[in-house]
Amino acid sequence: MLYKLILKLRDAAYRSGRKKSFRAALPTVCVGNVTVGGTGKTPHTEMLLRMLRQENGVAVLSRGYGRKTKGFLVVKPNGSSRDFGDEPLQIARKFPDRLVAVDRDRIEGCEKLKEFGAKLVILDDAFQYRKLKADLDIVLVNYARPVFNDSLLPWGRLRDLPERIFDADIIIVSKCPADITDDEKSSFIKKLRLKDYNSHTCDAFCADGKKIKVLFSNIKYLNPVMVFPEGDPRFIYSQRIMYLSGIADGKRLEDELLSKYKILKFFEFGDHHDFSKGELARVEKALRKAKACALATTEKDAQRLLSLDYVSSYLKERLFMVPIEANLSTPSEKETLLCVLNKLK
Repeated sequence: MLYKLILKLRDAAYRSGRKKSFRAALPTVCVGNVTVGGTGKTPHTEMLLRMLRQENGVAVLSRGYGRKTKGFLVVKPNGSSRDFGDEPLQIARKFPDRLVAVDRDRIEGCEKLKEFGAKLVILDDAFQYRKLKADLDIVLVNYARPVFNDSLLPWGRLRDLPERIFDADIIIVSKCPADITDDEKSSFIKKLRLKDYNSHTCDAFCADGKKIKVLFSNIKYLNPVMVFPEGDPRFIYSQRIMYLSGIADGKRLEDELLSKYKILKFFEFGDHHDFSKGELARVEKALRKAKACALATTEKDAQRLLSLDYVSSYLKERLFMVPIEANLSTPSEKETLLCVLNKLK
């Protein structure tokens, strides 16, 4: 109850103007949510980068959760997750031609990115950073966990008031079935307390009449790749694996792996977990005991593992990751989002 009261007081302070919000010095797109992980913010940030690949000056700004450094830093693809955080490092490695930076102060970060030549900034996970008002707010909601069926921390996974989704310009319902139908979309939108959904325009309406675009996306698993250069790709074709993860929602990847492999053992930790030398030693011991067994991990976990200097050659040889990609459910939804993004130029 205390946490909810704090959130409501903070929300009221911003809505009344007692706390001020400011615009950045250049156009900004915020990709956020109201939950603790599990909606796919980073894959959707990467989706926006793919959609805007023909545009010059598109940059990404993140807080850099979990990093040990402070202040504004430009992310180097060959850097460490301890310097930049795992998610910004993943983006920088996948899009080396894009400017990716970290700064807890998003307003300062945007100003510095403009000095570097940025023309548009994608803000990764800044929906709760209300000091900065983005020009376009995209809020993600997990299809498997409607926010109005959830509870605030610590009893549920909500870190913000569920009704704050109505502050979004666009809601993307993430991790949907690949074959989701219009009827299923309409049914889910009702769970979000929206009405009059039009699948052609992607419009839905709040109780107060505000119009919000609602899009649906799914996750695509790409071909596995070895994490370390010295990895042996033959291990990708092993029939037996073990699974190492430290992310908020690893269930979908578990299911994907279970459809292709026999998983002998799961090593699961909390989101952004910094794997210790002892933990990796236990993983290696289990692998050696199993013999002819590979080790699978997530794309995000791979960024942290690559930054560690105590990963053994035995693990490096066997460790592979499964990259993921977020995609909107229909070409018309993609065109709708592109149209909105183009208006920011």
